[in-house]
Order: sequence, then C-alpha cells, then structure tokens
Amino acid sequence: MNRLRRISLQIIAVSAAVLLLPFISLSPVHAGQDTSQIDAVLVLDVSKSMSTSDPGKIGNEAMKMFIDMLSEQGNQVGIVAYTDQIEREKALLNIKSSADKKNLKSFIDQLNRGAYTDISVGVKEAIQILDDGADPNHEPMIIVLADGNNDFNASTGRTQAKSDADMDKAIKEANDSGVPIYTIGLNANGKLNEAALARISDLTGGKSFATASADDLPNILSEIFASHLELNVVPVDSITADGSYQNVKISVPNANVLEANISIMSAKPVEAKLVDPSGSSIAIPSDNVLLSKSKSYTLLKLLKPSEGDWTLQIKGVKRDKIDINLVFNYDLTLAIDPLASTTYSQGDKVPFSSYLVSGGKKLEDKTQYSNMSAVLLVKDLDTGTTQEFPMENAGDHFEGTYKVAEKHDYEIRVKAKEASFFRETDPVTITAKAGTSGQTTTQPAGNDKKPFPVVPVILGVAGLAVLLVAAYYVLKLLKQANRGFVGQLVIEIRDENTGDKTSPQYKKLSAFKGKLLLHQLLQLAPELKETDKVVFKPGSNDRIVLHNGSTCTVEKSGRAVDASRDLEMKSGDRITVTLAQVDKTIFIEYLV
Repeated sequence: MNRLRRISLQIIAVSAAVLLLPFISLSPVHAGQDTSQIDAVLVLDVSKSMSTSDPGKIGNEAMKMFIDMLSEQGNQVGIVAYTDQIEREKALLNIKSSADKKNLKSFIDQLNRGAYTDISVGVKEAIQILDDGADPNHEPMIIVLADGNNDFNASTGRTQAKSDADMDKAIKEANDSGVPIYTIGLNANGKLNEAALARISDLTGGKSFATASADDLPNILSEIFASHLELNVVPVDSITADGSYQNVKISVPNANVLEANISIMSAKPVEAKLVDPSGSSIAIPSDNVLLSKSKSYTLLKLLKPSEGDWTLQIKGVKRDKIDINLVFNYDLTLAIDPLASTTYSQGDKVPFSSYLVSGGKKLEDKTQYSNMSAVLLVKDLDTGTTQEFPMENAGDHFEGTYKVAEKHDYEIRVKAKEASFFRETDPVTITAKAGTSGQTTTQPAGNDKKPFPVVPVILGVAGLAVLLVAAYYVLKLLKQANRGFVGQLVIEIRDENTGDKTSPQYKKLSAFKGKLLLHQLLQLAPELKETDKVVFKPGSNDRIVLHNGSTCTVEKSGRAVDASRDLEMKSGDRITVTLAQVDKTIFIEYLV
C-alpha cells in the first residue's frame, strides 16, 4: 500500500509540473540582438545640388565607413542613389566576407550625379528594399545622406505637395515596420534644410545629424551605431601629431566584447601599431585585427579582443589633428524574470529581477556587473508619464520593487548601463484596475468537512489499472513537455475600431518546450486574456501545431478553420485570430 501511495504521489507531482509548464517561459524578448545583426539601406542624394552641398563626397565616405564598421559576417546592406528618380540601387547584400564589403564600396565609388531632387523617391525605395529582402531576425534601419532640398523637373508634374504626400506615406510605412530612419545632412554650402531631415528622423525614431566636414564622420556614425545597437561611444582624446609614434590607451572592459571599432580620422596619412594587454605587438592587419582605409579615415576592428588596456600607437604628420573614436559591440542582452501575476492593487509592491544573457545563457561573470547600474522605467499608460526607480546591483543580477501608485495600467522595463553600452528589456504590462490581488478564500462558517484527499486510495486491481493508465499519460505528457520548438512567430495586432496596426513583433520559440500559450507571447495583457486557450505545441518536421480551445475565431487563407482539432503550421503559413471579447485581430506568421 505504501508503494502505491508513493507512486500516486509521484504521478501527482509530475502532473503538477506538467500543468505548470505553460506558465514557465523565457524572459521577454531582448532589447538588442546577441550579434547585433543589421539590415541597413544607405540612401544617397546624387543630384546636382550635392555638387555644392557635398563637393568632397562626404556622403560616399560615410557610406563606406558605415560598411567597414559592420561585422564581417551576418549583416545585410542595400544602397539607393536617387535624384528625382532612382539612378542606381543595390538590393540587400548578405555580407559574408571582406570581399562583399569591397563589392559594396566599389558600387559607391561608381555613383555619378544627376539633375533634379526628390528625397521621398529615395526613402520610399529604401523601404521597398527592406520589405523585399529584410531578415526578420535582424535590426532594420535606413540612413539618408542629403541636403534636404528638393528640386523638381516641371515636365514630370512632380510638385512639393506630391512629394510631401509620398514622404508622409513612406514615414508611416517605416513606423509600421519598426524601421528608424537616420539622416545625415550635408552642408558645405550652408543651404542645408535641416528641419526637413530632422522631421524624417523624429517621426521614425531615428536621429538627425549635420556636417560640412569629413572630420565629423566618426562621431556621427558612432552615434548612429550607439543609438541603434544600444551602445555608448567611449570617448578617446584627440591628439596633435608630432611626427613620431604617440600612445593612446584603449581599455577593453571585459571578456564580453565581440568587437572594438577604432576609427581614426585625419586629413593626412597616419601609421598605426597595436600592443595587446600582455605587451605583445599585434600585426595590422591580422586574423583578429581588420584594417580598412579610405581617403578620409582609417578603421581598425579588433575581434574578440582580450580584456585589459591595449596601446594604440599613432604616427601622423606633424601638427595634424587626429580624432579617434571607439565603439564596442557586445554579446549581451538583458532579460527580466516573469512576474508572478499581471494584476495588482493600488499600493502593492511588485518585485522585479533582471539579468544579462550571453550566448543564450544567464551571465555569471560578476565583473561585468561590477560597473553597471540599472533602473526600472515605469510608464503610466493612463497618463503617459514615465518614472525611473533605481534597482540594486545584486552582483549577478539586478533587483528592484515598484509600489503601484494608482489604479492604472503600467508598462515596465529594465534599463542597465555602464560606460560603453546599455541594454533594455522589452516591456511587461501590469494592471491595477481589476480589484485586489493575492486574495485568499476561506471555508464558509460551520463547514467542517475535510478537504478531498490529494492522494486517492486505490483499492483492488481496477484501481491499479487506473493508476497505470494515469502514469502512462503523465509520462506521455512529460515527453511532450520536454519537446522543443524551432523557428519564430511574427505577431501583429490590429485595433478594429481605429484600424491601427502594431509593428511586427518577432518571438523566437527555441527557448520554449512542450506547449506555449498565445497569451504568453502577448505578455499576458489582461485585455487579451481570452488567448490563454490558444495553444501552440511542437510538431514534426520543423512545424508547430495550434490548438484553439477559446471562443476566438482562427482563419487561414481567409477561411475559418476548426483549430479545436489542431491546425498544423509550416514555415511561411499565416493565420489570423479574431478575438470575441474585444475588437482586435491578431496576425500570426510562422517562420523557420
């Protein structure tokens, strides 16, 4: 009898674990990608006005320098050269080697200048290039280099009004797709239309810059990298050359640095040497040190550099000013532990824990945390205001608590930073509008019945047979629970009342096992709670299976399907989930 009791307890324990699996998930999606892979389209005004706005072809140099700053593998770059029409373009090229970078830079060197100008033409084509070839796992971006001034050919019928309408449409498409547009205004003749370029960047979440000199390129491009990849530019003192080698200290803060980009800008030729933290001289170029040169810059890329103080030795022409910029790229993301609940009461204290992830695993290196600080960014969704609350550095993670101030909805994320980079988590949403949390129930007065026993008493052979069948199904469920997913889901939500549609959210599935609730992928948003019965399970041959136990309607190819009997999805399949309780539609695409 004791043996049967132990078996029953084991089955119940396993069953409980299986039942809890849907509520065990990875931390929310990272704010930055582990390898910082980018899909970028570089857009250059090659009209006649650029002959005076950019006589030295700074725009060309900026594009080439941007390409050199990218990693040697994994990024994609496209190019658009425009006037009032597309003069030349290059679709997204997957960079796999230095030869691919050389290919792109040669294309830039061959660009010629044309007649008129319509900036909306270039931006619109850049968005189309991303639509046609962007990798959903990469970070998309557009960089526009122009003077911001339009000059129309009257014979074509183009007007400023038509151009503005096309630009507004392009900006909306960029926003809908989550594509920031960075602008670099070229201003050699002092006629830069800075406001027009700033508007494009402001409305798409990018940044706008202006320059009349190639000397500014390292700062500008470093700022773009820093903004887009959640990095900080590390200040390095400028030097005035004295004709001999001068030492510049380059400090690599820890072992998590993937790359160190050292850009050297000088009007005259420079020579460079490199000494690692052990005092050994490192050849330039070599396996772990890449060298790129152009007429206006020299760029060194250190791959997986050793932690410690490096020495960069620079020799320039006497009295020449040499500017040096340093940007690190990290194999780090920031994760946040799932909350125990998403519903709280005013005055409740909500604990948060956040940590760094490297190579898909929690970072255990306490030295990385030692110089970092973190804050909770709490946005009140009812008022639109955001507050910061400091978090404690616990050595290998960050801890913090937010006391719910009002009966409002809140969006909360963690931001951690140090001198050379920062990271943010994706937001989690909580609500304090739905009553109290953490309530417990009690037995009615006078009810002295004992609770139903957790472990049933099994008598006879029939009872034993039931137990064995239960054990079989528990083991089957446990096996399913350990089965992993592949690929990712692309999710968009449309508000049927306004027609507004969210930007695509890419949810990697590799960290989940067993089964996954759609509600989890929607960050347990209270208004979308009916999706907690829309379940994904791993399928065979790199597929997933959707089971709909909710009142939501599931459609595929425009037709409603009975997903209560399971719907298998292969890579490229798209479905829509129409909610019954709120006027929202969820668009889902499965990609492997």
